[in-house]
Amino acid sequence: MLSLSRVFRFPLLLMKPADSLSSLLKPISSLAIDNMGDKTPESGNVNANKKKSKDKSNSNSVTVPKDQAYLDSITEKRIQFFDSIKLQQIKERELIGGESIKITLPDGNVKEGKKWISTPFDIAMMIHKQLASSALISKVNGSLWDMNRPLEGDCELKLFSFDTDEGRDTFWHSSAHILGEALEREYGCKLCIGPCTTRGEGFYYDAFYGDLGLNEDHFEIIKKAAEKAVAEKQPFERIEVTRQQALELFSENNFKVEIINELPEDKTITVYRCGPLVDLCRGPHIPNTSFVKAIACLKASSAYWRGKKDRESLQRVYGISYPDKKLLKEYLTKLEEAKKYDHRLLGAKQELFFCHPLSPGSWFFLPYGTRIYNKLVDFIKVQYRERGYEEVVTPNMYNMQLWETSGHAANYKENMFVFEIEKQEFGLKPMNCPGHCLMFDHRVRSYRELPLRLADFGVLHRNEASGALTGLTRVRRFQQDDAHIFCRESQIKDEVTSVLEFIRYAYDVFGFTFELELSTRPEKYLGEIETWDKAEGALTEALNEFGRPWKINEGDGAFYGPKIDISVFDALKRKFQCATLQLDFQLPSRFNLSYSAEDEAKREKPVMIHRAILGSVERMLAILLEHYKGKWPFWLSPRQAIVCPISEKSTPYALKLQDQIHKAGYYVDVDITDRKIDKKIREAQLAQYNYMLVVGEEEANNGTVSRRVRDLADRTVMSVEELLTFFKEEAATFR
Repeated sequence: MLSLSRVFRFPLLLMKPADSLSSLLKPISSLAIDNMGDKTPESGNVNANKKKSKDKSNSNSVTVPKDQAYLDSITEKRIQFFDSIKLQQIKERELIGGESIKITLPDGNVKEGKKWISTPFDIAMMIHKQLASSALISKVNGSLWDMNRPLEGDCELKLFSFDTDEGRDTFWHSSAHILGEALEREYGCKLCIGPCTTRGEGFYYDAFYGDLGLNEDHFEIIKKAAEKAVAEKQPFERIEVTRQQALELFSENNFKVEIINELPEDKTITVYRCGPLVDLCRGPHIPNTSFVKAIACLKASSAYWRGKKDRESLQRVYGISYPDKKLLKEYLTKLEEAKKYDHRLLGAKQELFFCHPLSPGSWFFLPYGTRIYNKLVDFIKVQYRERGYEEVVTPNMYNMQLWETSGHAANYKENMFVFEIEKQEFGLKPMNCPGHCLMFDHRVRSYRELPLRLADFGVLHRNEASGALTGLTRVRRFQQDDAHIFCRESQIKDEVTSVLEFIRYAYDVFGFTFELELSTRPEKYLGEIETWDKAEGALTEALNEFGRPWKINEGDGAFYGPKIDISVFDALKRKFQCATLQLDFQLPSRFNLSYSAEDEAKREKPVMIHRAILGSVERMLAILLEHYKGKWPFWLSPRQAIVCPISEKSTPYALKLQDQIHKAGYYVDVDITDRKIDKKIREAQLAQYNYMLVVGEEEANNGTVSRRVRDLADRTVMSVEELLTFFKEEAATFR
């Protein structure tokens, strides 16, 4: 599968607004890659059609009339077309195949094979039958390769099972095809795109159903059809076709035709078949459908094709699958757990934030939520001072000339808020990097100033589709702990190492585990190969010195520079990408940036490093809220303590104590209601106060406090001075 760094070729799908509160309850959103390798946003709607579908014809019934004869004729036509091309390609391979080739394994061993005849599965069988039975996919010279696809020459071969990213992605992508087969057979729909998702949570398929609105009532039929495909042990078969052949093959599906027509002229077009399903797809796939031992439908939602409201309305079905029924059961249990701690539910319950229809995608942070927001920003700002960053403030809007120079006008304008002032076009900034380029360029720079680390918490705006907005994780207005480092080529390694250490420090504080992956030069890139090689070498050296395991993702860097992808895992073992570490050779060239070298007669271009630790502050706050399950650690908590007087007589002392704690810099409230003390403590626990400070006549007379911990029944009596010292230690150690 391709990574998220790939450039958009197709417009995003625009999800329809949700119909009910239940539609909001989905896990934190992410991006997904469709079955031709392009990005689409996941739906923000869960079961969004459950209510709406009742208004649509046929949707009250689980069974829907379809033209079975027409469906059968299309299926037969495609299968005959597929088989004829497959037979032709087999004959062609027989004519050119048979030559002896060498297959090098990861351990250095070499196996003999036959060109255009031997497959990765054959090589796996030479090693061990159990290996061959568990391998889902392979890599041939760094490219993903079907286990049953013939090898084309001498190569390096790697095999992947389900417990690898490559294996899981392929498994779920193939499961999407099984789902597509079930949907097409049961409902006669026109299939659109069907990728695996990128957070290790299964797959989905978008399709056009006419008036039908899918909901949970349809899931059992879909599941049974999918299980039938699995039981038939349908092999995944692959052919390559010309553009004209592809157009003929999918002539009845206007969505596939549209995709084919927009593929680059030199693009190799591939088609896969499993059972009756013949689908346009980049691949690769697992050997056959029987590898999927457990499959389930999760939810249904709606989408607009190509992200345009005037285009066709589609239905999206999400699914999950595993090679073991036990794994599916564990996943469904985890999913139910995640729903209980959805940040939108906890945020409302704790009075942290809310959104209003008069400003969709732009969240209001209430006093308690703002406390957390500011703490996160302050946490990063303290590190900026210690790590040599300079904070700057830049404008929120710019003349479009800036975005034309940066390239955003040509490639990102549809995601910007653009407007006219005095007959000139302006845009709200979606990112800070072009502004930082102007800041670097506003005067002559010297090599002595480098590295120059500019940090900016400026407000950013991105014109996200209304239906794609999802809580705090997909918004239109947000802030990032955004920074750009301008440095010399010789400084890349040290700067990257420093950023990695920064990430490790922050994520250790939050309690995250994380993975690292180096994405290298893609096929289409800008700049000199020598520059790329040096940069990739510096990143490799920095990663090796960093001392944590890392993987390489060949050819998956951005066109303007290599990058390190950092994925974090929360307490529920969900995967997120928050931090950014990206090298950029392109923007300094577009803005003609330079500095005087040691030889003052010479000007050199700086390298630009884009980096963020939190990423979006809003998104990080949402992730942390779910990660902690609403139980904030003391240093980050908006409710650090509450004073609970036992009776009205103790109220003056309680108010005095509150004032002392407040002046010491902590968030403290006081409960002066007439409720009994047990009720006060219980209410404070439910509100997630870290400490309940119980005071009565004895505490008032002695100048002490009875401290109770949020989730514990024990209590500790201490002086006010001891309490403040304890709080100071808690905050300083991020407990």
